[in-house]
Amino acid sequence: MIKTDLLVIGAGPAGLCAAVAAGESGKDVLILERSHTPGGQLVKQTHMFFGSEKQHAATRGFDIASILLDKLNAMSNVRMVTNATVLAAYDDGLWTADILGKYEKIMPQAVVCATGANEKSLAFPGCDLPGVYGAGAVQTLMNQYGVLPAERAVMLGAGNIGLIVSYQLLQAGVKVLAVAEGSARIGGYLVHAAKLRRMGVPIMTAHTVKAAYGKESLEAVTLWALDDKWQGIPGTEITYRADTLCVAVGLSPLSELLWQAGCKMLYVPALGGHVPYRDDNLRTSLPHIFVAGDAAGVEEASSAMVEGTLAGLSAAEYLNAAPADIKERKNDCLSQLAQLRSGHVGERISAGLELARIKEAAGIC
Repeated sequence: MIKTDLLVIGAGPAGLCAAVAAGESGKDVLILERSHTPGGQLVKQTHMFFGSEKQHAATRGFDIASILLDKLNAMSNVRMVTNATVLAAYDDGLWTADILGKYEKIMPQAVVCATGANEKSLAFPGCDLPGVYGAGAVQTLMNQYGVLPAERAVMLGAGNIGLIVSYQLLQAGVKVLAVAEGSARIGGYLVHAAKLRRMGVPIMTAHTVKAAYGKESLEAVTLWALDDKWQGIPGTEITYRADTLCVAVGLSPLSELLWQAGCKMLYVPALGGHVPYRDDNLRTSLPHIFVAGDAAGVEEASSAMVEGTLAGLSAAEYLNAAPADIKERKNDCLSQLAQLRSGHVGERISAGLELARIKEAAGIC
């Protein structure tokens, strides 16, 4: 039996920041990460972050991961284990995990769930051909393993992931033929879209994939326009000869452990699907479980880091180890989140959070 004051599940941007904030309290912190490498999305992000200095603006994602890991490595009360998959949560507060191939039982006093999200997909003829990837998989191949995934690519989705990965493909020498977006407007930051347009990549709103073609692997992709009912318009087809189609149509929070633990869950499409109820301290309906990052609702990595800090501080407070300036630090986190959620990209998040509050007040799950 492993006992710890705080269990942090996931070593992505939210989990690392939660561990740093809680670790500073002096309490024992155990971080479990299912991958062989900590950092989550940060280690795949070669672009410089926006935001403020507090959110590591003008620093590349993989460098932010190194900064956070250096802080954790300097704390003797924080232990991180990779290749460790949390398996289940039980009513008595017990958690189980596969740690380096061994089944372990863990009894924490508090938990921060920072499990992140997984990629959504889309069904269309040819969607199972080799060469049809999730955009995150392409980013992993390129930026984490140094594998060139394509020669000629089409991107489906003009959110931040689709726009950023398209630009990274261009930087790697891949010909990006087009970016298609089902919505009538670009979902990501316009600065990312502008970089693609300057390099001659068309961004086609109100378009989607009609079909993908190929014998042994992807050889061509046909796009077509959508009407106001999201139905394809015959006669608008455009076919591109491509060996890769990247699908970036959103993320779904990885919330299975929260369901198992018995947290109250709400369905909020703007936040990615089912998310746990949480208060302003990121405490779920169970007082000892906190949530941060995409598991709480899909946002950007900058927001995940701020949420992780807030969740770590709140967990330390629950463990009676709050720093003297906790009120000021928590208010600062809330202020940062409000700033990050401003603008047209943040409208969706703000609307989703408001809907979650309304559903919770009405008892709608």
